[in-house]
Amino acid sequence: MRPITRLHSRTAVLPDENIDTDRIIPARFLTTTERAGLGKLCFNDWRYQADGSDTPAFPLNQPQARGCHILVAGRNFGCGSSREHAPWALLDYGIQAVLCSEIADIFRNNALKNGLLAIVLDEAEHRWLIEHPGIELSIDVKEQVIALPDGGHIRFQLEPFARHCLLNGVDQLGYLQQHMPLIDAFIHEREGQEAAIHGRTPQQEPRTAGVTL
Repeated sequence: MRPITRLHSRTAVLPDENIDTDRIIPARFLTTTERAGLGKLCFNDWRYQADGSDTPAFPLNQPQARGCHILVAGRNFGCGSSREHAPWALLDYGIQAVLCSEIADIFRNNALKNGLLAIVLDEAEHRWLIEHPGIELSIDVKEQVIALPDGGHIRFQLEPFARHCLLNGVDQLGYLQQHMPLIDAFIHEREGQEAAIHGRTPQQEPRTAGVTL
């Protein structure tokens, strides 16, 4: 996962409410654990016509939405079933941040763990962004602020651990791997304490507490 400190992009807007994970990526495409290539399946049933051609009315098929990395979505984005493929598909499509007044908890957690910024705004800020598609935004992850074109700012909150992982480009496993010497030292010390209590000889080499690397 690459570090994310700042993101600058125009916005694309999907104003529909209750966009669920099956609309983001239909269940029939969940047969792979490979992330590459999922972008072309993102919003598949909404984005393409029966013959495979683009649906002209779909907002992300509009010329002004091309190259936009920030998606402003309608309320309750990412609801429905839990599937990590949903943030994978969005990231592979090119979306790096989703802004909304309400984002489903499981989707938001999956998104942040995979390097997709999922930012919750208040209703007034969200409504303004919905009404102004295509504007340039700068998202500062460290300062937790979105810079608007007119010089204004929108503040947002990220869970501290998720923010740390985004800024440092690590997922949960990567974070644990960074601290393996401390984990091994703790286990070795604990084994010595238990051995002293029970009169056993402690193991000579530290273990990794069942963490598979």
